[in-house]
Amino acid sequence: MRVLLVEDDTILGAAVRDQISADGHSVDWAQRLDEADLQLRSASFDLILLDLMLPDGKGIDFLRRLRGRGEVTPVIILTALDQISDRIEGLNAGADDYLVKPFNLSELTARLNAVSRRYSGNPNPMLEINDLVLDIANRLVLKEGRKISLTAREWVLFETFAQHPNQLFSKAQLEEKLYSFDAGVESNTIEVHISRLRKKLGRNMITTERGMGYRLGNG
Repeated sequence: MRVLLVEDDTILGAAVRDQISADGHSVDWAQRLDEADLQLRSASFDLILLDLMLPDGKGIDFLRRLRGRGEVTPVIILTALDQISDRIEGLNAGADDYLVKPFNLSELTARLNAVSRRYSGNPNPMLEINDLVLDIANRLVLKEGRKISLTAREWVLFETFAQHPNQLFSKAQLEEKLYSFDAGVESNTIEVHISRLRKKLGRNMITTERGMGYRLGNG
């Protein structure tokens, strides 16, 4: 999952960024609303973590503009504003969840996963694909009860396929999922990770449609 973090507090922002990365997701960090808007217009994100008080404006107004132009990416608000009226305003503006600072980073992980599952159409954190069981909440893959070890990037790619079993993904779409990890995305990165996933999960688990992209196969 690719997450956009919009937060100007450098200490909190670094902690949240590190937590999201440790959870196996990629994260882009914007410290101003204009930066966030530019990133949203140039890339696709699966979730936005949005502070309400930014140097160049209010996050609530930014959220209303996003929803007003048809942006449906789920949003979790992160803010020190803890009044019930503030929460109601945020939810009415189009937020999907609300976390009051200071918050536990483990709770952030749980909220992020819950919103992601809700939008993927899969409220159940367990998926079964042929002889594999995916524990989405704990980022585990089991094959006949045996744990299959995946790297963070391999997990992001396989989760993408598993959550959208009938969808064809282009190389560019998959590369977007991997941006913001600590290393860059090389020209052959997707091919390398697809090859490794096939070795670990089954050579037909991910199929190639020549010149078009990849989709989940039959194991």
